[in-house]
Formats: sequence, structure tokens, C-alpha cells
Amino acid sequence: MKKYLHTPTEPLEIKANLKTSELLKRMEGISFQGRNLSKAFSIWKEMLEGEVTIFLGLSGALVPGGMQGIVTFLIRNRLIDCLVSTGANLFHDCYESLGRVHWKGTHQVDDVELKKAGIDRIYDTFALEKEFRKTDAYIRDFAYNLDLTQPYGTREFLYLLGEKLSKEMKKEGILTSAYKAKVPIYCPAIGDSSIGIALATHYKKNRFVFDIIKDIEEMALLVMRSKATGVIYIGGGTPKNFIQQTEITVSIMKNADVPGHKYAIQITTDAPHWGGLSGCTFQEAQSWGKIHRKARMVTVYSDATIALPFLVTALGESATDLIKKRKFPVFDWKGKFKIKR
Repeated sequence: MKKYLHTPTEPLEIKANLKTSELLKRMEGISFQGRNLSKAFSIWKEMLEGEVTIFLGLSGALVPGGMQGIVTFLIRNRLIDCLVSTGANLFHDCYESLGRVHWKGTHQVDDVELKKAGIDRIYDTFALEKEFRKTDAYIRDFAYNLDLTQPYGTREFLYLLGEKLSKEMKKEGILTSAYKAKVPIYCPAIGDSSIGIALATHYKKNRFVFDIIKDIEEMALLVMRSKATGVIYIGGGTPKNFIQQTEITVSIMKNADVPGHKYAIQITTDAPHWGGLSGCTFQEAQSWGKIHRKARMVTVYSDATIALPFLVTALGESATDLIKKRKFPVFDWKGKFKIKR
């Protein structure tokens, strides 16, 4: 019996002026997703303390959902080192960086009427289609003014887009902060977004080509040349798999087993029993060798717009010294790729 009954739960007591970081620390004594959120906070801090390259996978409509500033904070303060995102989030980020806005709406609405009004709906959030088209044109014109005699990795493309936006932005965003902090962004399914739509409109006239295989190689080298790696997944989908598969790629390149990611956090609303990757547990990933057999890992079953603000606010409160002292990786893409700290 003592094997199982070794730590009692601790009823959560709320006190006036309690900081978010203190609240999450206390939540390690409760149960269910509250305890998991507390563990995620602990694991993230531990990653910041060591020589760990931290990957963030971003999926779902998080930028329209108000999470742009949070991801920007993570990049600017080097709480993450590499971002893998859906194209949609990066398109919406460009849209907002240019001064355009998403509007609070409702899901209880006549969508046919919205179509007539030129309004697009993302659950309870609205946007003007004509403003999306202007952003399409901005990205298209940027892309077709690049050197079209060569293919681009998505990291290269998004870095250059961030550079352009930095000179013309109305507010700081994900692409601009990543450009300034030299944090690489990859978008493996870039065609599955309005970025792809924008580039397709001139494809017959001027062909813009992405080298996605180059992205795969670079991601593998990031893992191979890191002392240890940690992963944070918001949702699942392509960004999660693109990061997870790096361990398989490295094992084939080296013709040897690799340890897997040493730290792992995911925030998801998907369940594992449907067989989809978004709900896939880290334990399942261990069977592939993607996650270290002794990894510190946790899954938080929660809407990311609830869990992420709490986590990042707590890190901002309590990890100031860690952020200042952290030896984050610096990527040298010129010549032979290398990582230094």
C-alpha cells in the first residue's frame, strides 16, 4: 500500500495578490489538468536552466484567437529557440503586423449573411475578406520580387518576410520578432494556407519554388548538433509531426539509435484513442524513439487560449533570472551549419 500512497493532495488555497507563478506552483498539489499545468510550468523552467534547444509547434487558429503577443513574447525573450507553425498562423500574423485586426464576433450567427457582408468567421472571431486579399497581395508581391532562379527553404523565406515586415509593420508580431531574435521558423505545410494561395496566383507567370527537403535536413541538424532538445506542442497536426520526425531522420542519417527529445510538453484538446497525431501521447512516441525513455513529459488537456496565457505569464514572472542567464543557442547558417552558445 505504501508503494502507492506516498503523497497526499493539498487543497488549493487562494490568497490576495497571489502571482500566477505562485498559483501554478501551488497547483502541483491538486489533481487533473490543474496538476498537469503545474508540471508543464516546472518542465519549461527546467528546460531554460540547461543547455536545451527548445522547439515550439504551433497549430490551430491561435493568432486570430489572440495569442500573437504571447508567441512574440516567447520568441523575443528566447523562451523558445525554434518555431514550427502552420501557414495559417503565420499569414494571420502578417495580417495583424500590417495593422489589420480580427474582430470579436459570435458563433451564433447566420453565416450566409456573413458571406454577403464579406466577413469570414473563425468560430467566434470575424475578419474582413477584403483585408485578407490585401495581405495575400502583400505576400505575393514580396515573394515575386525575390530571386526566382533558386528555391527557398521555408526558414529562409519567412526570415526574409520578417525582415521586410520589420521595416513596414504597424506592430510587432511573430515573424518580425523572430527576424530580430534570429529564431528560425519552419512551415512544412506552407501550401496549406493563404500564403500558398497568394503564391499560386502568379505561379504560371513566375514560378516560386520551396525546398521542403532542405527544411527537413536543417531540422535534423538542429537536433543532431544540440546537447539536448525539448518540445512544446500547442495542438498537433503537421507542426508536431515535423518536429517529432527529426529524431527518426537523425537516426537514419547517423545509422544509429538516438536518445529522443529529453523534455516534452503538449497542450491539446484531442484524445489519443482516435489514432490521430494531435492526440498521440508521448508514451506512444517513445515506441518510435522520438521521446527519450526517461523524458520529463506532460500532456495538458486544455484549450490553448486558457493554458498558454497562464504558463507564459508565470514564466515571465518567475523566470526573469533564468531568461537573463540562459545560454540559448545561436544558429550560424552560413557555410557549414553550426550551433554555438
